[in-house]
Amino acid sequence: MDTVAQETLTRGWQAKLDLRFTRAAHKTVLFSARHVGPLTVQRPFYPEDDVCHLYLLHPPGGIVGGDELHISVALETNCHVLITMPGAGKFYRSCGPQAQLRQDFTLAPNATLEWLPQDTILFPGANASIRSVFHLTSESRLLAWDLLCLGRPVLQERFSHGELHNRLEVWCDGVPLLIERLHLAHGELSAIANQPWCGTLLCYPATEAMLDGTRERLTPLGGYAGATLVDSLLTVRFLSDDNLVAQRVMRDIWHFLRPLLTEKPPHLPRIWQT
Repeated sequence: MDTVAQETLTRGWQAKLDLRFTRAAHKTVLFSARHVGPLTVQRPFYPEDDVCHLYLLHPPGGIVGGDELHISVALETNCHVLITMPGAGKFYRSCGPQAQLRQDFTLAPNATLEWLPQDTILFPGANASIRSVFHLTSESRLLAWDLLCLGRPVLQERFSHGELHNRLEVWCDGVPLLIERLHLAHGELSAIANQPWCGTLLCYPATEAMLDGTRERLTPLGGYAGATLVDSLLTVRFLSDDNLVAQRVMRDIWHFLRPLLTEKPPHLPRIWQT
């Protein structure tokens, strides 16, 4: 195999998506959307008048070894954006090369971001690196979640081989509020109690009342869930062997937190109802 063909096989898709939001008149608008490769967005929706609902698209439907995807999102002052996806993200089995997904979010003062992606499924044999970084100010508002599915439990398939590097960072005015790393490899899943579903939910700024209400809503997950409040960052972590329970709890917490954080009632993205 010649050098060019080998590089093509090992590098895969090189995709970038850069989104910039501003406030115009009475609503948030997407004033810049630059993309390279198979990452794009649908036309923004305004089911709440001023809040911009946006659906992120990855037409290939999955990420394979050698793919490198970089998503960058920036919100100017007074913007409110809700971003989700039509379907689950997928990391497919790799013959060796690592698949990389980098996600960077920057929020100006009085900007609000709801980052609510669908599940991310890691097929057995996937070699994935995921890094998500949120840059906030003390006057920003964030409500975000992430739900990983290790293997395909519906098919009785575990993440029996492969590797995952997952890194999450939250910064406020240049100071780290949360930096954590999850590394899973060679079918060793004891770090997540051998559960196939692993979730995280973030809310900033949060209060003790929000912490108490969130903990009440974690009851269906039993002992595989917990919530902490440190420096106004509410961090919820949970494990499950049932995706329906995990998704229901996540949405229940979002329903509870959204009005308290944004003074707006819950408004489900239309794509979730199709």
